Amino acid sequence: MIPRSEIIPADFYQSYIDLIKDNDFREAIRKNTKHFRRVMERIPRKKFDYRYAEGKWSIRQMLQHIIDAERVFAYRALRLSRMDPTPLPGWDENAWAQHDGGADRRWKDLLEEFNAVREATQYLFDSLSDEQLRFVGTVRERPLNAFTIGFVLPGHVAHHMIILEERYL
Repeated sequence: MIPRSEIIPADFYQSYIDLIKDNDFREAIRKNTKHFRRVMERIPRKKFDYRYAEGKWSIRQMLQHIIDAERVFAYRALRLSRMDPTPLPGWDENAWAQHDGGADRRWKDLLEEFNAVREATQYLFDSLSDEQLRFVGTVRERPLNAFTIGFVLPGHVAHHMIILEERYL
């Protein structure tokens, strides 16, 4: 197992990484998945489209964002694990949210999609060797590797669970 000390500082994503206390990111992803599912199952139907302030995403839109981000992070990890030196760009989650259709999707479909995407993410990370995890490429003009993304993924979901608990529920 790669020691946590090999996480690459990831400025924008550091707050997500800091939310994960586990030393094994694979275990952190598994725990995070179970916790997230429990939180989502507790949300009352009347809250699915609730926004805590003007211009903020609804819970349904937040879930769509989480799914989209999971795919983006997993794709980056895949590219890096294949030792692809091609620099990867950032993405504008707010621009995506304007066109993602999340506000009109069925809650059940969103939950099932999250489960499928997260399961695919787990398979991806379970298949990676230490060498693949350590390869450093460029994402958003900064060095990053799949190992670090392994902590960003559950940290991103944990970040949104905190927002959900504090501002929506």
